[in-house]
Amino acid sequence: MQSLLLVALGGALGSVARFKLSGWVLHQTPNWRFPAGTLAVNLTGCFIAGLLAGMAVKHEFFSAEARLFLFTGLLGGFTTFSAFGLETLLLLKRGDAGVAFANVAISVVIGLLVAWLGYGMAARGA
Repeated sequence: MQSLLLVALGGALGSVARFKLSGWVLHQTPNWRFPAGTLAVNLTGCFIAGLLAGMAVKHEFFSAEARLFLFTGLLGGFTTFSAFGLETLLLLKRGDAGVAFANVAISVVIGLLVAWLGYGMAARGA
């Protein structure tokens, strides 16, 4: 039960942080056609995930509960793209470049395909 509460609390804080950062960036770039708010959130999330993972590995900095709160909860609520970025980086670091590139290609291509499929189904009233 404690694990669920840690993830829920982190997720709530991460979602609010995403809302605030994305809104602030959108306010700074009102005439842009590019989704700068989402990009800012995703890049910030990847940076924080890398920073925290480096601290966890180098200094054994975080307890299991803290990792649940920070990675699964806070960053999961902020952006799952941070998990994608970190997992791909870790694959590259351990020498699994083929798996890393497959992860990128499959995630992007299949992600776009299923988004298109879901959108099309909803638009047709399926």
